[in-house]
Amino acid sequence: MCGRTACTLASGEVSSACSYRDRHGRIRRPAWRDGDQDKYRPSYNKSPQSNSPVLVSRRHFSKDAASEERVIAAMRWGLVPSWFQESAPSKMQYSTSNCRSDGMMQKKSYKDPLLRGKRCVILADGFYEWKRQDKEKQPYFIYFPQAKRDEEEVLGVEGEDSEEWRGWRLLTMAGLFDCWTPPGGGEPLYTYTVITVEASRAMDWVHDRMPAILDGEEAVRQWLDFGAVKSLEAIKLIHPTEALCLHPVSSIVNNSRNNTPECIQPIELGVRKEAKPSASSKMMLNWLKSESPKKEGGAPESPERPPKKQQEGGAKRGSGGLMQAWLRKAESCEPAKKPRIH
Repeated sequence: MCGRTACTLASGEVSSACSYRDRHGRIRRPAWRDGDQDKYRPSYNKSPQSNSPVLVSRRHFSKDAASEERVIAAMRWGLVPSWFQESAPSKMQYSTSNCRSDGMMQKKSYKDPLLRGKRCVILADGFYEWKRQDKEKQPYFIYFPQAKRDEEEVLGVEGEDSEEWRGWRLLTMAGLFDCWTPPGGGEPLYTYTVITVEASRAMDWVHDRMPAILDGEEAVRQWLDFGAVKSLEAIKLIHPTEALCLHPVSSIVNNSRNNTPECIQPIELGVRKEAKPSASSKMMLNWLKSESPKKEGGAPESPERPPKKQQEGGAKRGSGGLMQAWLRKAESCEPAKKPRIH
C-alpha cells in the first residue's frame, strides 16, 4: 500500500530535482503547468485528497508537444474517473488512492486511463508504511538510496538555476491519472492513483505491498512517453523494487495533521527515552534541525494552525539545502532490512 508520503522541496527545487537528459543529451528541467506550482504545498505528511507534484508528458496538455517532453502538475491524490457522474468527488463509494497492478486491466476506473496513455510519476522524498507489531503499528519512512556528494560539489549546484540537480533524489512512483469535470460545469480536476505491487524482499517484513517504483531515468522515460511506449509494453516496468532504504519513525506521523520534521526523524526501536542516534540517524538529524517545509509565497500544507515553534520566524534555508546538508555528511545509505529491537 501507499497511504502517506512526504515531499518537502519547494516548487522550484522539485523542478530542479526532476532534471533529465533528452535524446540529444541536453539537460532539461521540466516546468510546472501554468498555475500549478501555486496549488502545491510542501509537507512532511501528505495524505490522500492532498495535492502532490506529478510528472506527466507535456502532450497531455499541449497536442503539439512531443510525448517525450515533461511537465510537472499538481494533482489531487485519489483518482476520480472522467466518467464519474456525481456532483462531487466526495460522493465516490470506494477508495482510489492505490491501484493494484493485478487489477489495472480489469477495473474500468484504471483501465480507461491506462489505455489512453495517462501514465504519471508521483514525486516524493519518500513514503511511509506501517508494520503491525502485536496490537500496535510501527511506522517506517522509505526512500531511495542517496549518492554521496562532497561538500564543494553539492554547494556548487545548490541554487535552483543550476543545470544538474545534486540534492535529494526524489522517489519516483508509477501512477495513473485522469481528468474529471463536474457535470454542472466548473474547473477540471486532475487526480491520480499510485500503482502498488507485491512487496519486495527488502519490504515484505514491513508490509505485503508497496508502490511500483520506477528506479532510474530510463524507466521514468518509458513510463511517461506514451507516444513511443504503448500501454502493454509499459506495464512490464511495474514490478517490486529492492533498492530502497528505510528507518523507523515516531508515531506522530499517524495523524495526518502533524506536519513537522519529527515525522521523518529516525528513532531507535525499543528505547523509550531519546536514544543515542546511529550514524544514519545523525545524517537525517543534521538537516531536520530547521523549520517545517516552506512554499514560496505560501504556508505549509498542514496543519492549518502550525505549532508555536513553527510560527516563530521563517525557515533558515530551503528544504533542498537541508537535504543537501545531510548528503554532505552521508557516506552511504543503510539498505532496507529488518531492524534489531533492543
